[in-house]
Amino acid sequence: MASQLSQQYAFRAQKSMGLVGGTPTYMPIEGFAVPDVPARTYHYSPDGRLFAYALPTVVRIFLAEGAQLLQELSVPNIIELKFSPRGTYLSTWERPVKLEDGAQHKNLRVFSASTGEELISFTQKSQENWDLQYTMSESHAIRLVAQEIQVYRPAEWGKGIADKLRVEGASMVSLSSGLNPSVAVFVAEKKGAPAVVKIYGLSTLSGAPTCSKTFFKADRAQIKWNDLGTQALVLTQTEVDNSNMSYYGETGMYLLSAAGNFDCRVTLDKEGPIHDVSWSPNSKEFGVVYGYMPAKTTLFDQRVRTLHDFGSSPHNFIAFNPQGRLLALAGFGNLAGKIDIFDRRTLTKICTIDAPNTSYCEWSPCGRFLLTATLSPRLRVDNGIKVWHCTGGLMHVQPVEELYQASWRPTLLDQAPPFGSTVPAAPQPSISVLTAALTAKPATPKAAGAYRPPGARGLATPAIFKREDEGGAPRMPTGSGSATPPRGYNRSPNPPGSMGHANGATPSNGNGHYQNGNGGRRHVPGAAPKTPSTAPAPGAEGGEKKPKKKGKKKEKGPGEAGSGAATPIGEASVRPSIDVTVVGTQTPQGSVPPTPGAESLDPIAKKVRNLNKKLKAIDELKEKANRGERLEATQLKKMEGEAEIRKELSSLEITA
Repeated sequence: MASQLSQQYAFRAQKSMGLVGGTPTYMPIEGFAVPDVPARTYHYSPDGRLFAYALPTVVRIFLAEGAQLLQELSVPNIIELKFSPRGTYLSTWERPVKLEDGAQHKNLRVFSASTGEELISFTQKSQENWDLQYTMSESHAIRLVAQEIQVYRPAEWGKGIADKLRVEGASMVSLSSGLNPSVAVFVAEKKGAPAVVKIYGLSTLSGAPTCSKTFFKADRAQIKWNDLGTQALVLTQTEVDNSNMSYYGETGMYLLSAAGNFDCRVTLDKEGPIHDVSWSPNSKEFGVVYGYMPAKTTLFDQRVRTLHDFGSSPHNFIAFNPQGRLLALAGFGNLAGKIDIFDRRTLTKICTIDAPNTSYCEWSPCGRFLLTATLSPRLRVDNGIKVWHCTGGLMHVQPVEELYQASWRPTLLDQAPPFGSTVPAAPQPSISVLTAALTAKPATPKAAGAYRPPGARGLATPAIFKREDEGGAPRMPTGSGSATPPRGYNRSPNPPGSMGHANGATPSNGNGHYQNGNGGRRHVPGAAPKTPSTAPAPGAEGGEKKPKKKGKKKEKGPGEAGSGAATPIGEASVRPSIDVTVVGTQTPQGSVPPTPGAESLDPIAKKVRNLNKKLKAIDELKEKANRGERLEATQLKKMEGEAEIRKELSSLEITA
């Protein structure tokens, strides 16, 4: 085994920057001089040997062990840095500008990390996928230029392009790792032609592709190779979801073999987007987090056979530790920040870590610790770094104001300490944990669980209100075309079972009043159709009703016609009322607007009409239940009373 590198992490903030040693002391690295001006970026070499950062006027390269300065490159305005796999070359990128002589700006440069000499430069306008891609041995480097894959030999930069391949419509290229590297090229869907991913052998680039897969619904893609470079996961995404079920478009995933002997679509058993996917370091299995929240997590083998289902939980992040022994499932972003650690051998949960407001999460090279950071500008308060042990203990806390970047120092697997057959015990935490506990503000106690009204406290939660991971019913697609996934409750201001809730009434014109979509005319079941009258009604003055003056009421005799037909006792809660507010007038309290066709109804006919309304509402509730939508308890109770309503209706019809 090679000599082990010490544990270390780096951070970059608005007013500070540093290298910090690992467990157990977590002390700053001696000899590292903090720059006087804010750094724009930093980067470790993949083998952990070198460290570089960019200032507005200079780039400095250090030995990570001991922070010894190696080179200082006088290149201004650098905003991106990246080392080659073995740290031999350093690539820099700056924003392209127009030169006075009209020549192209060579804004992508490659330097020798040991001598500081500029070896080659290119024009690279886009910051996305700006760097060259190297093989693990640094024998070849590739880049995509205007639908052409260009291959270089880093040992002979001066000879220019060593090989090239033109792929019409190519928008992305990905180089695999491993001893026999392959090149995957993605061509997006265009003008009805399907998208395609083609895989070529790097040594036989001009030959036929070893694997080719076409598919639709793919405007862009991510290609994730396993560590051996034998298989690739292609995660596709569209700009627009044609079913209007997601704001972020549709996602799909395919598994391709570099040798061309296997390819298939990864079929997922829950509707919704794919949140995250990660290969295991053994290159034989991968995990996927997918579906509407609470998302589902499943472990697949290299033939897309299900190995384990972790169930549904609010997760959108998955990561194996470098040894492949532990698995972290977490929910960041707009989720609560819970991190569940699982043992891959036993598939049992080891612990749950509460890390709210986490913007960045990474396993340490030794596989025993997790680094979480809250970064700006995602969040501008409570920025800082926390280090957790895999058993759940908090090891180190470092508050940093306006923190922009944080990461572990990489270490090759053969230089990291062995993990062991059992999960190691947590060491003693650093003094910073105790200091943070003493200076922390007392947390405001939060009520456990969701809010419950006083009348529902002390009772079991109905299944229709539970999340899927808490034992509730799974979410079912409705096919309604709504952009927002349907929920198991109704936001209508009307109580369940009332008009506007169960009978499909909808707001009419912004006044907040409801109509049935029939031009404002309401069809009353059981009532005779009303014929418009051209002559004024008997007893009416001028054929029109004058608006009543504010504050006055007209006393009516027992035989006078009121504002509507008489309502039998006990039916006022069933018959709908429409309140219209007119500027300058006020509807007298207790008055009810006239109902069209109600003058010709007797009490029995009105009763029949109301019962028919209830049956119609029950039929609509049945249709919702058949579509798989969740119904409220009051709606279910309403459906149970159908037999009694029909019995009462039949008796009224016999009487009539």
